[in-house]
Order: sequence, then structure tokens, then C-alpha cells
Amino acid sequence: MDLSGINEELAEIEGQINDILRALSNGFQKLEKIKDANRRSRQLEELTDKMRDCKRLIKDFERLVKEEEATNSRDTIKMLNDRKQSMIKELNSYVALKKQQQSENKRIDLFEGANAENDYDENVVLASSMTNQQLVDQGNSLMDETDQSIERSKQTVQSTINVGAETAAALKAQTEQMSRVVNELDSIHFSIKKASKLVKEIGRQVATDKCIMALLCLIVIGVISIIIVKIVNPHNKDIADIPGLAPPANRRLLWIPD
Repeated sequence: MDLSGINEELAEIEGQINDILRALSNGFQKLEKIKDANRRSRQLEELTDKMRDCKRLIKDFERLVKEEEATNSRDTIKMLNDRKQSMIKELNSYVALKKQQQSENKRIDLFEGANAENDYDENVVLASSMTNQQLVDQGNSLMDETDQSIERSKQTVQSTINVGAETAAALKAQTEQMSRVVNELDSIHFSIKKASKLVKEIGRQVATDKCIMALLCLIVIGVISIIIVKIVNPHNKDIADIPGLAPPANRRLLWIPD
């Protein structure tokens, strides 16, 4: 079944996966004919890169299949999953074949040298040709190398532990510092909130004081106006007398005879 009718991207990814699987098949067939260890290693590296690409594409294929579950029938999704499993199975067979070839390369490295005409490396001495003393010396040398390697590993582990302890201490210090910063921020926030409340209260008091001052000014202006009116027109009965303020007396001009 052509997947382009379901999803063009799925069909494209399937085509890429099939191309890689064919390339892997041809590559492993060529690998069996290569005798040189270096060439075999390079060929294996290239095949490993292809397998990584194939694994990535299969993951993309699986992601798209999940996206298609909502829009396609159960049979279609089952068919897509079967194809995915088939591709995974074929890829796993090549992974197992790669591991087998790597094991063979290790055996070849033990018995083959850089010179293709010789069956063994010049520096490799077979155990059957060694004397007992040589075998003991060789064993002691290997043990010394092993002890040195273990010692280096211990130093590396100790160094890692020290770095981990320093990192943990630094993280603890940073955590404490962050805690102090958070506490200070909380205090600042509380102070700002309290100050805002105080400013609002002061604003209300100022507004109240302004209203009182305005009312007092109106009262003073009213009183002054009444006083002025009473002085100007003392006989106006519409305005009541202000306590403590007597009307002005009538002035009489004295007549003096000539």
C-alpha cells in the first residue's frame, strides 16, 4: 500500500528508510570481502552512521503514525505499526551483524599486522614459544599495568568525588543566598505595601483637611459678607442682626446759628 495516500511525509520517510536498509545490506556484503582491518573499520563506521540515520528516521515515522491515529482507521494504523516493526526488526538484524563484525575485527587485530604479507605482527609473541620465566615476567608486567590502571581510575574517581563535593557546596551556598534574597524581597514588598497604604491614608487626610479649610473659608466669607451688608444697609430687615454687632447710630448734624 502506497503511503502517499495517507501522508506524503510518511511515504517520503519510508522511502528514505528503505534506501538506507538497502545500502546497509550492500555494505555488509562488501564488508565480508574486505580483509584489511583498517578498511573494515572504516566500512563499519560508515555503516554505523547509516544505522544512526535509519534509527532517527524510524522515530520520525513513529511520531507521524501517532499523529495519524486521530484521523485514520484502526486497520490503517495497524498496518503502519506493522511496517514500523518490520523496519525496526531489519535494523536490529544489521545492528547484531555489526557487533559480530566488530568481534571479528578484534580477532583480526590480534593476529594481523600492518604488513599484509605476514600472518602475524612482528611484535606479537605466541605464548607457546615463551619459556616459563617469560610467561611469569609477562604476567607480572600485565599485573603492574593493571595496578597502574586501577590506581589511575581511583585517582579519577577521587577527583570526581572532590569536584562533586565542591559543586554541592557551591550549590548549597547559592541556595542559601537565593533564600536570603527571597526573604529580602518579601521584606521590601511588605514595606512597599505598607508605604502605599500609609500614602493613601495621608492622601485621604489631606483631602479631608482641604474640605474643612474650604468650608471654613466659605463660612468666613459668608460672615464677612453679612457684616458688610449690615454696615452698608443697616435697616434691611431680611438679614438678622449679628450678635455682638450693633447697628450704626444715626448721625445728626448740629446747626449753629449765625
